[in-house]
Amino acid sequence: MNTTAFQHGNAKRIRIHVLPTKRFKTFAISLYAGIPLAEDTVTPTALTPFVLRRGTVTYPETRQFREQLEQMYGAGFGFDVYKRGNYQMVHFRMDTINDSFVKSQESLLASSFAFLGEVVTRPVLEGGRFRSSYVQAEKENVRKKLESIVNDKIRYASERCIEEMCRNEPYRLHALGQRQDLEKITPESLHDGYRKWLSEASMDLYVVGDTTLEEVEKLVNAHFDLGSEPGITYKTETPVRQSGVPRTVVEKMEVSQGKLNLGLRTSITYGDDHYAAALMYNGILGGYPHSKLFLNVREKASLAYYCSSRYDGHKGIGTIQSGIEVQNYEKALDIIKGQLEEMRSGRITDLEMSQTKAMIRNLLLEIEDSAFEMIAYDFNRQFSGKDRSREELLQQVEDIQVADVQAAASTFDLDTIYFLKGQKEE
Repeated sequence: MNTTAFQHGNAKRIRIHVLPTKRFKTFAISLYAGIPLAEDTVTPTALTPFVLRRGTVTYPETRQFREQLEQMYGAGFGFDVYKRGNYQMVHFRMDTINDSFVKSQESLLASSFAFLGEVVTRPVLEGGRFRSSYVQAEKENVRKKLESIVNDKIRYASERCIEEMCRNEPYRLHALGQRQDLEKITPESLHDGYRKWLSEASMDLYVVGDTTLEEVEKLVNAHFDLGSEPGITYKTETPVRQSGVPRTVVEKMEVSQGKLNLGLRTSITYGDDHYAAALMYNGILGGYPHSKLFLNVREKASLAYYCSSRYDGHKGIGTIQSGIEVQNYEKALDIIKGQLEEMRSGRITDLEMSQTKAMIRNLLLEIEDSAFEMIAYDFNRQFSGKDRSREELLQQVEDIQVADVQAAASTFDLDTIYFLKGQKEE
């Protein structure tokens, strides 16, 4: 029997995914709400969960909101806003102790659903709009978060590389929105956008713990004030391939260290049968401490303070990040390009293969130790439409040969070279 298989159902307009298990002492609850990334909605959508966490109809003051979590034996509540493919995701999470471990008059799982349902669907209002003081405070909070990206030059360079590479695509937008759009948001306009988001977002709710699909469906029906009309349907990403000479972008700021970032495009996405080979490609290239970029650019040539790669299987892009002295730009770029060519030529050692397989294997095996990691893995399946179990992916990684990695490498094309350097540098 597969003990990591989610059961799937529906209630209201929410897809429900439940993993009944007694392995954990807590209930892990996740609600994913996604809409397409768009210029006019990205900033208000990002701001919305910040305002929702300030107060609800039953707990209108932020202090009351937090006290209720404490009364639920210190239940955890949080949210993230991020991109997945060309979609903007708002992800709410709750972590509540299993009823069997405490003496509570009410079911803590039911209390958690009552709380989360009210946060999402019954926020505190003033005159039919969001509370002005909450909106103003959270606008400032989001503005500071966006400014902190500019101040963190590693993050800034990474975001700018993506922005330049995807300049004609929704993916160029930052998940937290745009600073210039915050000022024009009012309590009225934000509430109007929230109602639209609530009616259109694709919603997936997950529970891992000692419960059943039937119980969760009843709790959703009881506590989520939603209609039954389905939201948007996630569409499979069609990768955009690069053709021609890579585009180079040079930007100057007050920095003491140059940031050299490269963007690559690939036809392989999460739903592709060659996804495991792309994972191996990224791992060997720059995903781990034994990788080619780390060893050849940082360790052997001593040209970079850091050098690594990432692969976004939902978007079909790879990125390379490095911090270098400005005068080492040409040398570092040549060595990085050399590692890309090594991958394309299949110059990959048995040790690189075995070490990378071991790293990926450990990461996949560790998923079962965390309820939220199990949830995240299953949501990847739901989002992509690819029903690939963790065990299947493990086996696919084990079966990968050098020729498979080389074939994957041939699909990764250099698209954008982004270089951030000091204002006085020539």
